[in-house]
Amino acid sequence: MDEKFRNLIEDLHKKYEELMSMPPLTVDTVPSDCPTGGIYLFTENGVHLYVGRTKRRIKERLKNHISTADDCPFAWHLAREETGNTEASYKTEGSRRHLLAQPNFKRAYEGAKNRIRQMKVRYVGVSDPLKQTLLEIYVAVVSKAKFNDFDTH
Repeated sequence: MDEKFRNLIEDLHKKYEELMSMPPLTVDTVPSDCPTGGIYLFTENGVHLYVGRTKRRIKERLKNHISTADDCPFAWHLAREETGNTEASYKTEGSRRHLLAQPNFKRAYEGAKNRIRQMKVRYVGVSDPLKQTLLEIYVAVVSKAKFNDFDTH
């Protein structure tokens, strides 16, 4: 194995264990002095749902998942699942704008953000973008996070 790559992956499991040993919080209870840059994991009722990563302060990124914006990706996954609109579309019908104009979907999307606010979240600081990327994949695979498929859209 290439030595540079080996150095990138050697601490993956250690960081995963650090993440999983963290007492879970909620988006609203993450302290302001949390790390800048890292991986986070949303869990609901013991089921790991979504792994994300950020180069910003983790608390800021987590707040983005429940913001008033119409582009909160994890909330989109949850709302799509709830409403059966599971396929992304690049046509007018089925687009984000179109879905948000549907009262049923809009309710599901806003409900998803409220649901995320109640979920447990753990995080671990990682500043190197390559290590972050690899750790995001590692955590998603090992935790069986439901909404991380790494498919292109």
